[in-house]
Amino acid sequence: MWRDHDFRSLWAGQTASQLGAQAGQVTLPLLAVVALNADAAQLGALRAAQQIPILLFSLFVGAWVDRWRSRNVMVLADFGRAAALAAIPIAVLFGVLGIPVLLVLAFLVGVLTVFFDVAYQAALVRLVKRDQLAQGNSALEGSRSAAQVGGPALGGALVSLLSAPIAVVAGAFFFAVSSLSIRRIRHRESIPRHEGRRPARMRRQILEGLRFVAGDPSLRAVGLASAIFHFFFAALMTVYLLFLPRTPHLSGASVGLVLAAMGPGAIVGSLLSARLPGRLGHGGVDVTVMAVRQSITPLSMQGRVVATLNFVGMGLTPLGSLLGGFLATRWDLRTSLLLTVVGLFLSPSFMALSPLARLGKELPAPGDVPAP
Repeated sequence: MWRDHDFRSLWAGQTASQLGAQAGQVTLPLLAVVALNADAAQLGALRAAQQIPILLFSLFVGAWVDRWRSRNVMVLADFGRAAALAAIPIAVLFGVLGIPVLLVLAFLVGVLTVFFDVAYQAALVRLVKRDQLAQGNSALEGSRSAAQVGGPALGGALVSLLSAPIAVVAGAFFFAVSSLSIRRIRHRESIPRHEGRRPARMRRQILEGLRFVAGDPSLRAVGLASAIFHFFFAALMTVYLLFLPRTPHLSGASVGLVLAAMGPGAIVGSLLSARLPGRLGHGGVDVTVMAVRQSITPLSMQGRVVATLNFVGMGLTPLGSLLGGFLATRWDLRTSLLLTVVGLFLSPSFMALSPLARLGKELPAPGDVPAP
């Protein structure tokens, strides 16, 4: 697989894109908190503005990705994210940067993130063989986990060494690199073309994706467990990004290092994800959920199923961010952190009771899933 030029281009581009996204998880909130003196409610609104496109556009984007080459969608999405972030220091230069402008740019970045995330998850299935999915996902998850370590640390360091507006440009640079790398993919994806009126067909495609996920017990479990996790994780991160600079009074670099400390465990998990299912089964290894989803789903529906699961699983993140801002306003930050952490435990508890826990050592084929 590593000898495949197209897979290497996808992996390199996705790695650069994840670095940009993870750096932005630090630079944008710190820009709001440190440079613009945002309060808890404003920070919650900023994070919600970046996340609400998942709820608004995921289903549409899924049908769109099933119609077009995922390569083109990813290239344009990351080029757009680079341009949006590059506009922030320009706004500072002209003296127009404030919370309203930052909310608009965060929303735009969020829309383009939906396009990229759906497209890259569909792209792997179109590029590699079915028996390479676990290895391919392990590589992509490994780069994502490494970005969780390096991205926040880099973003925090740049905020401390330079300034928050200039640090945002680092994200723009990584998105530009991603766009150029993915553009080198040569594989011509076979995407079915349909006749007829686009709006009606688009609605039918979206409904097909919803029905497919709702009718599959494993995919339903993936969506619901993901929804619980992302809702409480969004609340946790909103409170955490207020707690770190204001309670222990950490610098931007220190905030980045603390957030980066979440990454090593994820790296270990991603490296083991290709081997552990052979011993423990896919049901006992959470990180293989993506490979299970890809294996169950027909090729023609990959984009819609990804988008539907993102819609269900991550659609509540803006509400989670608003919840974090509300908790931080109503109670002290330590109590708010404790409440959100307790909520996170509900996700693995739900998954342990779902059909996912009974998956064996072989990836299931479409229609071959445990009964609920």
